[in-house]
Amino acid sequence: MPEPTGVIHDIGYQRYTGPRLGRRAVFGALYLHGLRTAFGLGRSAKAKIFPWLVVAIVTVVAAALTAVRSQVGEAVMTYAQFADNMSWLVIFFVAVVAPELVSRDLRSGVLPLYFSRPLPRSDYPLAKLLALATALWLLLGGPQFVMFLGAAFTGGDGMRGVWNELLDLLPGLLYAGLWAVVFASVGLLVASLTGKRAFAAGGIVAVFLMTTPIVATLLIMPSQAVNELAFLASPSTLVAGVGTWALGDLLVPEGQGNGIRLGDFGPVYAVAAVLLVAGCVALLMLRYRKVAAR
Repeated sequence: MPEPTGVIHDIGYQRYTGPRLGRRAVFGALYLHGLRTAFGLGRSAKAKIFPWLVVAIVTVVAAALTAVRSQVGEAVMTYAQFADNMSWLVIFFVAVVAPELVSRDLRSGVLPLYFSRPLPRSDYPLAKLLALATALWLLLGGPQFVMFLGAAFTGGDGMRGVWNELLDLLPGLLYAGLWAVVFASVGLLVASLTGKRAFAAGGIVAVFLMTTPIVATLLIMPSQAVNELAFLASPSTLVAGVGTWALGDLLVPEGQGNGIRLGDFGPVYAVAAVLLVAGCVALLMLRYRKVAAR
């Protein structure tokens, strides 16, 4: 009988005996990694160029508005208007970042590793969605805070002026949160449909920009009700409609106009925004349930 030729080598593997942090720690780590990915942190210099270019643009705009206000003595743009005017940058930011968050994992086939215990199937897309929404809120809210600092501590009205400025800032931050949640929900859902980043980016831009002509078409219809409901047809105008209804003069100061006339349909826009986010989240959960089942 021939002697066995195989040899078992002891290379020092040991069982893990440290603390098992569980689901909450896994979710937190996934969220933090997603947030860092959104701004290119911990990645190559090339990955940092676009997100930090966008950050630089919105910060420079905020600083310029602050400087002009200090010279003329009144605000050129409200905090909520700043979010509206920067929304076009947010679209391209989502188009670049959302595929980085989910399309790469789909293409590389690492999802089975994520979906091993203790991470439930729903936690992965929720952590990615929360990371993207946080990044968008910081993108719009950070410059607003720069504007607040410049206005509050150079106005000369003491603590009363700081308090009044804070009351103006808070609705702007809430409005930035609305932009962030809606854009993150739609963008991440579209990105989750393909593992190719170029296709995902193109799909996101198409959803946000190609729906705008539909709004323009509905606005020329002879029915007033159709005109007032036209802004429901695009995510961007939907958010602007909610802001016009909810914020009123804080978004559109008296004497100015943003071209959005809602009539009595303001609550309809609010409900539509909630349903849009809820629908996107539900479809996102369904999408990753199917991915996990493969």
